[in-house]
Amino acid sequence: MALYRRSRSAGASARGLSATDMKTILQIEDNFANKRLVERVLEAHGYRLLHAADGRSGIDLALQEHPDLILLDMGLPDMDGQTLVAILRDAAELAHTPIVALTAWPEVTAAQMAANYGCDGCITKPINVAEFAKQIAAYLG
Repeated sequence: MALYRRSRSAGASARGLSATDMKTILQIEDNFANKRLVERVLEAHGYRLLHAADGRSGIDLALQEHPDLILLDMGLPDMDGQTLVAILRDAAELAHTPIVALTAWPEVTAAQMAANYGCDGCITKPINVAEFAKQIAAYLG
C-alpha cells in the first residue's frame, strides 16, 4: 500500500516516456525472498531490475547505473536507512531519482520515517502483488 509520496516536478512523464519503457529500478534488499518477489512482479511489467544486498553495494550500483527509481529496504544489515538515503541524495547524479522505502515497519511508522529520511514515498511489505506495478509506475511519473 502506498502510504506517502512526495510530489516531484520532473520525471519520466517530462521525458515523454511511459513507465515501462525499460525503466531501470535498483532494489536494495537483503532478504532473498523479498528480492525475488519484487523481481517477478516488476520484470513481468517490462522493468529492468538491478539488485544490491546491502547499503554500500547499493550506493556503488546507484552511482554506476543511475537507475530511474530506487527501492530501499530500510532495515539493511550494514547501514541504517537514514544514512543511506542521505548519501544517495548527496550525489548530484541521483538528485532527481525517486527513492521509495519498501519496509515491513508498521504503516504509520513507515510513512513518518520515509518522510523524515527524505524518501519520495513508502510501500509496506508484504506488497500487494496486484497493485505493486501500478504503485511503482506512479513514482516514475
